[in-house]
Amino acid sequence: MPRLFADLTPLKVSPAYRRLWIGNSLSAIGTQLTLVAVSLEVFHLTGSSLAVGMLGLFALVPLVVAGLYGGAVADHVDRRKLALGSSAVLWLTTALIAAHAWLGIENVWVLYTLVAVHSGASGINQPTRGAIIPALVGTKLLPAANALNMMTFSVAMMVGPLLAGVLVAGVGYAWTYSVDVVTFLAALYAVWRLPSLPPQRDPAAEGQGQGAQQGPRRVGWRSVVEGFAFLASRPNLRMTFLADIVAMATAFPRALLPAVGAVLGAAMLGGGEAAVGILLAAMALGAFLTGLFSGPLTRIVRHGVAVYAAIMAWGLAVAGFGVVVFFAARGEAAGEDLAPYLWAGAGCLALAGCADSVSSVFRNTILQTATPDHLRGRLQGVFIVVVAGGPRVGEMLTGSAAEWITEPVTLIAGGVLCVLGVSALMRWQPGFLRYDARHPVP
Repeated sequence: MPRLFADLTPLKVSPAYRRLWIGNSLSAIGTQLTLVAVSLEVFHLTGSSLAVGMLGLFALVPLVVAGLYGGAVADHVDRRKLALGSSAVLWLTTALIAAHAWLGIENVWVLYTLVAVHSGASGINQPTRGAIIPALVGTKLLPAANALNMMTFSVAMMVGPLLAGVLVAGVGYAWTYSVDVVTFLAALYAVWRLPSLPPQRDPAAEGQGQGAQQGPRRVGWRSVVEGFAFLASRPNLRMTFLADIVAMATAFPRALLPAVGAVLGAAMLGGGEAAVGILLAAMALGAFLTGLFSGPLTRIVRHGVAVYAAIMAWGLAVAGFGVVVFFAARGEAAGEDLAPYLWAGAGCLALAGCADSVSSVFRNTILQTATPDHLRGRLQGVFIVVVAGGPRVGEMLTGSAAEWITEPVTLIAGGVLCVLGVSALMRWQPGFLRYDARHPVP
């Protein structure tokens, strides 16, 4: 049984990683509280779904810019100091959001601005933390550490939105934001306790006389370009990004869930909103169970094959969800009980969440293991941008397609395209399927 459950070795052998994991676990739930509560408050102030959607735009642009540049900065300065500074900005913006509520300002543009600043700081903080993990646990324990991190994220995705709704209804926005302000202090403390973590020197730069005697180079967009140039010349690393883009762009179902929920929730208490909540929770539950029972993942060495299999499973699960929705729509017209369709759909999305979690664990492990330390921050920055931007592209494409071919057909077609697309990628770069964690080749 211990070999089945999550490998806790990183928590046992690295006190610094243990503190960071505990701090991140607490702060992740608080962050989800704030994100959901802000969207609820914006809708409360404006009554407009478009205004709520604008939050995504204000969050995405700073995240992309700061993620790319922040990753470059993380390759040139002490990563502990950068993580601490960006964490402090995250905490401060959360405190200002809480102050906005406590003072009763009720200005949506203030919220937009604070969300943009928070997202920009997150764009620096996330790639920096991703670059820190290998230094804390070593490359051998990276799959276990990434599985533990994924389990934390999935718990936050399950508990955070549910708790946000309860708290906003029960004690209001100000107290809900204040919970995040308090819980984030644990993450700040964990980063403050880290040792100094300067990036390793670039061997090529030192060979050209740009070593320690001349000090670190200035950070600029040229450093970002260097990261992309490295990525362009490393097929295995490049495939981790391309495979995820294919999966998210073709088969990301979230934009279709409100319409699907209206069908599946037609005969249940709470209606479509409750059905959407069940479907979203099912995806998060699948990711959580993957983290909980991630012991076998740590013994897999063919990481390329694992990524391919996981994305194939993701596409098939989404297509299966589409089939369920198709028959549910027919069942609704015939007056059938739709509860079995709802739970079948939730099961498909739980499998999709499990597959996506497995893919994320191995893609991140490949990235952290096969990237030289002096480039790790920049590649983590690209990773954050892809992870954040891919689902947004998927929402746009699937939402547009559903207007023409209906939600069930879009889901089925998207799942099939995902399977075909990732298979075409593997045929184009067959070397990715030979990637072995014992001999990482970027």
